[in-house]
Amino acid sequence: MTLYGVGLGPGEADLVTVRGKEILENADVVYSPGRLSRTVALEHVDESKIGDLDFPMTKDEEKLRAAWKDAAAEIAPNARDGDVAFVTLGDPNVYSTFGHLRRTIDAFHPDVDLEIVPGVSAVTAFATAMGVEIEAGAGLSLREAASGASPTGPDRMILFKVTDAPATHEGLVEAGYDVTYGRRLFMEQGETIVTDDPEELDERDYYTLAYAEREDLEVEQATAAFLEEDDADDATANDPDSSGEPVADGGEVAALEHAEGCEGGDCGGHR
Repeated sequence: MTLYGVGLGPGEADLVTVRGKEILENADVVYSPGRLSRTVALEHVDESKIGDLDFPMTKDEEKLRAAWKDAAAEIAPNARDGDVAFVTLGDPNVYSTFGHLRRTIDAFHPDVDLEIVPGVSAVTAFATAMGVEIEAGAGLSLREAASGASPTGPDRMILFKVTDAPATHEGLVEAGYDVTYGRRLFMEQGETIVTDDPEELDERDYYTLAYAEREDLEVEQATAAFLEEDDADDATANDPDSSGEPVADGGEVAALEHAEGCEGGDCGGHR
């Protein structure tokens, strides 16, 4: 009998992990802290399994603590008698509301068994959506940039909750960063936008993040030499004066090349 914190991933129903899907399907009750996570969960469970929780839209800490105590009091008895899932977008341990529930359960219902089911986080999904490679050994910092904040310092940053992109952009550019923005990445609800123009994101949206990288950042990867060699080979192949080989129309070498040490096989290969 367990309370599972299930990460649903960035928002598309088919990005829920196999294990997360199994937990949802087998849970007796599935609780959700918001409309979007509920929508994703309903792709995997019937609405009759969804439990009701009420979380006020407030920054008042007393009201928030009271709401989490009420939520824990609702969830704990069901988790003692059966399996319960509490779903959250992304991963339960990365910028997630699940931490509040876990701490409240630990404080007031320590007998409840709890297990985390990780999910695909925006921390990793953004790289695919924006075409960014974070190479081995690179440093990457997570920051929050609500209300126009422009945190600076690290060479690379992912900024969450970019609710005033123009103001955030101004501060980052002044500090020497190149910035790309992503709104509702891998989410079925709303329009996905990837842009380096903050004016395209002048409307506030909680589900906007940014990738900021210092303009003068230089990264030398060993395998980058392959691309340089390819460019050099292409230039040589298209230059009729670069070798003594006969050249066919279009600048391609007409004679067949013989690979050294290759006998009786397909030795040309593909680049």
